[in-house]
Amino acid sequence: MRRTALLAAALLLTLTACANEASSSHSAGSGPAVDGPKVKIMVGGLDKVIYLPAMLTQRLGHFAEAGVNVELLSEPAGVNATTALLAGDVQGAVGFYDHTIDLQAKGKEVQSVVQFSQAPGEVEVVSAKQAGAIRSGADFKGKKLGVTSIGSSTDFLTKYLAVKNGVAVSEFSPIAVGAGQTFIAAMQQGSIDAGMTTDPTVANILAKQIGTVLYDMRTPEGSRAALGGLYPSSSLYMNTAWVQQNKETVQKLANAFVKTLRWMNTHTPEEIAARMPADYAQGGAEQYAAAIKATLPMFTTDGVMPPEGPKTVLAVLGAFHPDVRGKEGSIDLARTYTTEFVSKVR
Repeated sequence: MRRTALLAAALLLTLTACANEASSSHSAGSGPAVDGPKVKIMVGGLDKVIYLPAMLTQRLGHFAEAGVNVELLSEPAGVNATTALLAGDVQGAVGFYDHTIDLQAKGKEVQSVVQFSQAPGEVEVVSAKQAGAIRSGADFKGKKLGVTSIGSSTDFLTKYLAVKNGVAVSEFSPIAVGAGQTFIAAMQQGSIDAGMTTDPTVANILAKQIGTVLYDMRTPEGSRAALGGLYPSSSLYMNTAWVQQNKETVQKLANAFVKTLRWMNTHTPEEIAARMPADYAQGGAEQYAAAIKATLPMFTTDGVMPPEGPKTVLAVLGAFHPDVRGKEGSIDLARTYTTEFVSKVR
């Protein structure tokens, strides 16, 4: 009987482990319960600094103050958040605005309702072993380049930087390596020669001297230099039909997020870091605050789409994306975002 019990316990542990491994997303939980609508939002990596407003809004209690129950879920890449949104598993996604253009080209109507940023917040990092061989996008030919996942915004931007510098997308290998420790391990093991990632991963790579910065798009200036203009990226985007049918709820979400963006603009990186979950600062509190400081310039203070931003994003996608290239004239940028809700925030 004892042996049977032990075998049963072992089997239960095995099944539990398999179930945990099978789940690709996890919930960060909900904020304080309030008498209001419930909304699930999938984030393309809750611990990424570029998506910091999502968790910070919950930690500051702004969702509860706005009267909406929000459950934040996390996926390793923005494209996975988009998949969850289209499947109806969640009502909103926090990811890159460029997915709204990509989806319209595929016949899907999705729009950004709160624009968190005006620059990508992404950094192309070259492995220390390849520092002498990769000095610009022109050197991407024949290289293995890390992206969070195929079809992600890091994949989009990597392809654009290659094409802009005369390298066809067929002349290099995009490798899906995620972010954080999986990205770092891929670089250390030589699985990738360079790759695109965000803070706090960038800060960890530089601190460990694993790689060096090739393109820094964490600021408006960096975005203009690499991409030719402001590139609105992280945002809250939702199915257009759902937005039209749930305007009161969307307004509550806009109220909460804009309040957070304003708060970020009046507080130091150290104060922001102190409000975030402790396990986000894997390299230590000082390094995490420095990572936030380096990325803060990308964020808007009001959630409004930069006027010329959508045109830059369309131009970038049109340079290489098979669903967009040659069809730019059929894309209605006015349908990819709205300022209706952020303009009403007081």
